[in-house]
Amino acid sequence: MPENERPPATGDLSALARRGASLSASQRMAALCHGDVEILGRMPWSSNATFLVTCRSGELEVPAVYKPEAGERPLWDFPRGIYRREVAAYMLSELCGVGLVPETVARVDAPMGVGSLQRFVPADFAHHYFTVLGDPATHDRLRLLAALDVVANNADRKGGHVLLDTDGAIWAIDHGLCFHVEPKLRTVMWDMAGQPLPDALLRPLRWLARTADPRAHDTELPAAGVGRTAGPRAHDTEPAAAGTGGLQSEHGAWWAHLCDLLDEDELRAVGRRSRQLLARGRLPHPDPRRHHYPWPLV
Repeated sequence: MPENERPPATGDLSALARRGASLSASQRMAALCHGDVEILGRMPWSSNATFLVTCRSGELEVPAVYKPEAGERPLWDFPRGIYRREVAAYMLSELCGVGLVPETVARVDAPMGVGSLQRFVPADFAHHYFTVLGDPATHDRLRLLAALDVVANNADRKGGHVLLDTDGAIWAIDHGLCFHVEPKLRTVMWDMAGQPLPDALLRPLRWLARTADPRAHDTELPAAGVGRTAGPRAHDTEPAAAGTGGLQSEHGAWWAHLCDLLDEDELRAVGRRSRQLLARGRLPHPDPRRHHYPWPLV
């Protein structure tokens, strides 16, 4: 690899990533949105042009992964601008309150033109989905991620897209192939199939079902807890404020961003998948009529 395309040495990169992780979320977003972007090198093994960069705003410095639209390879089933889906996945993660996707923004003034900037996670890259699965303490977060992938219709959840950072937290990256209107779920996370829908997602998914698919009627929404066989749980009784009124101020800003990133049919599909997931009450099993694993697996 040419010298100007090589990322910094691992030690330097880890130190830089830790500095960015030590900042507050608002500081990281400020640097990503407004900082000067400097390319450090090209990320290896990426199917599209992907660069490691730093974003500097005054004393703030955040390492990020830059995916310019100009470096995207054409796809037969996804339109150009898949960088927008990277940003949309972050918005969906925040709207659902799960915090699984690193801060991600779109920038038009980046060095190679419009694209996404996502905070680089200081991860232990010896780990991935298949290694963290062995620790039962990770399973709650993995169930949340599996559910988020269903709602986003993730067509490319490889094992290597699940990161374990140096503090032991789980993060999910590489969401360019999400939000298609047709069923395209391809994931390695079928170990989660059949497990109950996490309680933390009940209210945001009901909000999404009502907001993203307004042509459907509220009467089509299942009552809280429908589809479960494990008995009632703490969040199964849902107050009326959990509709669009009660959560509008909490979720409205994230939803507005999603509306700027996805088209009307894609937004309605988000609502439809949220509704179907609620009705099922459990994470789905793979459809035997479809290819349901990505390749390669890691």
